[in-house]
Amino acid sequence: MTEIVPVINPGSTSTKIAVWTRDKSLFEESVKHPSDQLAKFDKVTEQYELRLEAIRRSFDSFGIQAHKLVAVAGRGAPLKPLEGGTYSINQAMLDDLHACKYANHASNLGAIIATKLAEEYRVEAYVVDPITIDNFIPEARISGVPEIPRKCRSHALNIKANAREVAASIGKTIETANFIVAHMGGGVSVCALRCGAIIDVNDALLGMGPFSPDRAGALPIGALVKLCYSGKFTEKQMTDRLSKESGLLAYLGTSDLIEVEKMIGTGDSKAREIFNAMAYQIAKEIGAMSATLRGEIDGIILTGGMAHSRMLLDEIEQYVSHIGEVFERPGELEMRALAEGVFRVVDGKETPKEYI
Repeated sequence: MTEIVPVINPGSTSTKIAVWTRDKSLFEESVKHPSDQLAKFDKVTEQYELRLEAIRRSFDSFGIQAHKLVAVAGRGAPLKPLEGGTYSINQAMLDDLHACKYANHASNLGAIIATKLAEEYRVEAYVVDPITIDNFIPEARISGVPEIPRKCRSHALNIKANAREVAASIGKTIETANFIVAHMGGGVSVCALRCGAIIDVNDALLGMGPFSPDRAGALPIGALVKLCYSGKFTEKQMTDRLSKESGLLAYLGTSDLIEVEKMIGTGDSKAREIFNAMAYQIAKEIGAMSATLRGEIDGIILTGGMAHSRMLLDEIEQYVSHIGEVFERPGELEMRALAEGVFRVVDGKETPKEYI
């Protein structure tokens, strides 16, 4: 019998769902949720019923055979700092997610919806490598201001999934290899991955690192303080400005890298300058992580949606290829990584961790 795992990965206006076997995806869909309906809710967890019913309809149309289902996988949301791995979803985790204790983020619904479906199918529900897995070395936590510790938040799921594959391709395992991994999507996470542990990374949402298609990245402190106290912005407006309305979008009026490349193709010098600056900042962060690993690296992995851009890869690689071999891994492996993490538990290759 071919065993299956449904996968739930909520985003801001849609939920990616899939059904995986150990070897392949049998079904994948991005379930759209009307933005006008989502806008009625202050907390993402209040969208639960709306999203659940849409997801149910989609799975029903696929025709899940319940007797083949062995577990359900949900996207891991921002939680307290955690070790990497696969976690059983328990009440303590659900309480923190319902309360939006660590973030009011769409991914909070991953574990919540997975739990409901698992109850209906009478199996266990898990999350894999949540956003806040944290193996920082002590030095990485120090910011320079005691009231502001640095946080470990990253695109950990895709980072570790790609590292596992690249490690295997060079005859190693993720536990025996050191990589610098740059996930380049809506946000950019550049991490030092030592023997499978993220020992340092920029906070891709609001905390250092390169600017991205719509996020600000690191900023000159003095000018930022003046802008915050200028009277032009409320705290929410300032947060939105830095996390949703900066980067390529603020400079060029679009966060679409394809559109930016078209602008460059027409001879737009400003588009070329901003594009090159983003690549330059990503490369600088890669250089910083090579110092964190003391130069002991097995390679640099470039992944995420922006890694589909040949122009961006070429620009970055001219700065960093001297550091080590570059592995280009465009796109993301999140759905597959969620399923694989659950199957490792089902097959007894990994012991699930408990959220305490």
